[in-house]
Amino acid sequence: MKYVHLDSVEPGQFLGRTIFASNGAILLSEDVQLTVFMINTLNRIGVTMIYIKDPNLEDVEIPEILSDETKRIVMQQMGQTFAAIQSGKEFNSRAMSISINTLLDEIMKNRDVLVQLTDIRTEDNKMYVHATNVCMMAVLIGINMGFNGTQLKELAIGALLHDVGKLELVCDDESPDMKKHHTWRGFELLKNKREFSLLIAHVAFQHHETLNGQGVPRGLMSEEIHIYAKITAVANMYDNLLFDVSLGRRMLPHEACEHMMAVAETQLDRDVLIQFLKIVSIYPTGASVRLSNRETGVVVGQHRGLPSRPIVRIAKQNTMDKELDIKEIDLAKHTTIFIEQVL
Repeated sequence: MKYVHLDSVEPGQFLGRTIFASNGAILLSEDVQLTVFMINTLNRIGVTMIYIKDPNLEDVEIPEILSDETKRIVMQQMGQTFAAIQSGKEFNSRAMSISINTLLDEIMKNRDVLVQLTDIRTEDNKMYVHATNVCMMAVLIGINMGFNGTQLKELAIGALLHDVGKLELVCDDESPDMKKHHTWRGFELLKNKREFSLLIAHVAFQHHETLNGQGVPRGLMSEEIHIYAKITAVANMYDNLLFDVSLGRRMLPHEACEHMMAVAETQLDRDVLIQFLKIVSIYPTGASVRLSNRETGVVVGQHRGLPSRPIVRIAKQNTMDKELDIKEIDLAKHTTIFIEQVL
């Protein structure tokens, strides 16, 4: 598979990753052959990047931490929860807890897989995909930090619902009244859920606080911010840097990691960030790259613990018989070759 901009997709190519609606329903399934109508529809609903099948990369699998079925279950439950909140009703915290158990079980089984945020976003599903990704990354960080089962579940629910305050009509992040900020509104929504620990509400409350006291809504300092919120802040920033166009130019994974390292100790907790950098794929499988030896290829494999040294497959046209000459360069072994650019 290759991860490409929608503008470069041609009719007849095959979709490499399933696209979900906000309610967990499937919009387009993996392996569907794309038509002009499908491509135009994807463009209309806000899709910019997708995975497509590539005959030269048929053997390359992109390991997933969460299966499509688990994503569907979680997104469906979020859809029901968010709909209840928007209509002023109580949401089913028991059903939310059950779906979180499914998510946690799968993350524990795949804890050694590096994070690649491969889900295709539309205007309709982006809030749900963002919440799921932040939850997944937060749990993996928590595992690395030695959290027990109860702590991981609290962290998972808090991270999944960290932006729930945005659903309230009175939410206004531009207002000078911090009680209208989505963090405060989220805290107000969650603090009285007796089935949930109060710490879950504080994830929503504190995930935009920063270590230097310049965050919102209360300007808390380092030790005043709960560790769950510090973890969620790291996961939230990473996903936003990659996908939130309102922040400016979307960053590539390695650019986002560099930016986050630059704000360690002022905005983000350094210890949390160190654990985050152990779980993320800086150059995701399927990405096209240019190497320092001027060759271009596609990332086809990863090394846990060496996220900047993946395996790159180079395919060149043989001028003699017009066959493709294919080779792989393992950057963990070829230490004098580096990735210069992600294409």
